[in-house]
Order: sequence, then C-alpha cells, then structure tokens
Amino acid sequence: MRYPIFKKALRFFGKFILALVTFAVLYLLIGYCLSRITIAEEPGTPDEMAIYITTNGVHTDIVLPVKTSEIDWSRQLRYTHTKAANTDYEYIAMGWGDKGFYLETPTWGDLKFSVAFKAATGLSTTAMHTTYYKTIQESETCSKIMISKAQYTRLVRHIKNSFQRDAKGDFIPVSTTANYGDTDAFYEANGSYSMITTCNTWANTSLKAAGQKACLWTAFDSGIFAKYRE
Repeated sequence: MRYPIFKKALRFFGKFILALVTFAVLYLLIGYCLSRITIAEEPGTPDEMAIYITTNGVHTDIVLPVKTSEIDWSRQLRYTHTKAANTDYEYIAMGWGDKGFYLETPTWGDLKFSVAFKAATGLSTTAMHTTYYKTIQESETCSKIMISKAQYTRLVRHIKNSFQRDAKGDFIPVSTTANYGDTDAFYEANGSYSMITTCNTWANTSLKAAGQKACLWTAFDSGIFAKYRE
C-alpha cells in the first residue's frame, strides 16, 4: 500500500521541480529580453550636473551630490545617522530594496529561505540604504551620467517619495547594528519588493524619472549597466 503512495509523491516532487526550473528559465529569458529594450534618454536637454550609478555586482545605487541648490540631502539623511558622523562628504549613494536582505543577509551564505521567500513574493517590508562618500570615480562599476537641473528635480522627487515619513515629515531611520560600514544607514521605505519589483527595478525607474537611458524592465544590474557601457 505504501509503494503507490511513494510513487505518487515522487512524481509530484518531480513535476514540482520541473515547474520551478521552467519558471526560472522563463523569468531569466524574459528578464534578459526586456532589459535589452532601451528606453531612450530625453533629447535636447543640457548637461548641467553629474549623477552616478554604481553596482556591487548585484545591486544598483544612484549616487548624487549631497548638496545642490535643489536639495541638501544631509538635512534628512543626517550625518549622525552613520557611525562615522563626519560632515565632509560630497556624495551620497541611495538604493531601495528588501529590508530582510539588507539587514539579515550580509553575504549570500547568510541567506535564509524565509528571507528569500518573503522577498520573492512581496510579503516583506522594504528599506532605503544610503552611503556617504567623500569622492566618486568612474570605473567598471561606476558610470557618470550628465543631466539637466529639471531632470534632477524629477529624480529628487522620485527618490524622496521612496522614503517613508513620520508625522513631522522626516525620513524614518532604521535602528540596527547591521550597517555595512561607518558611512551608511538604513531608512524605512515605501513599496513592496518582489521578483517583479527588485532593487534594480527601482534604480531603473529612477533613471526613467530623470529622463535617462533605461531598460524597458529589468530585475538585474547588468541590464542597466549595459546601457552605459555601449
């Protein structure tokens, strides 16, 4: 009596694994194709200021000047929110992502099934990760993008709307010891992370908000950086 039951369970498990593999292949294939479709930058706009995009090989950050006539990011993303608490930084990198990944997964070896499952299905909360830098240099992992002041205004609006705010209108810092270094901090964010809306999807949408080259859709950093290495 047990053998037929075991056989059925084995067949079900095999079909389940096949379905997972098929889904993963389709996800990667669709992601690759959509990321190669380029949303063109706005034509005829002046090059008035520089922003940057950086990658750690997985995750894309948007890097902006700390202080411009448009905004002083340090008024909300306070230097004192970082361990170093220095006030001589010139740039700030910002990225959006799954809060569990940010705080509980310093390396891929620390990844828990519960964190991955919540992130993939949109069941967890999100956070903004910010890092201050004194200087920024172009490299294989950092590309400079020239934009207009009007485009920067739109980019600022998009990024500010990604942060949750308290009753006073201030960004909400996350109290944690899981910082990556002495110059970074985490803040509560709006939105839900999933396989459709990833950290790189957010960065790609940020570039669209600024009228810059972007992917039609991408879940990965490679799609974004392919536009700026052509």
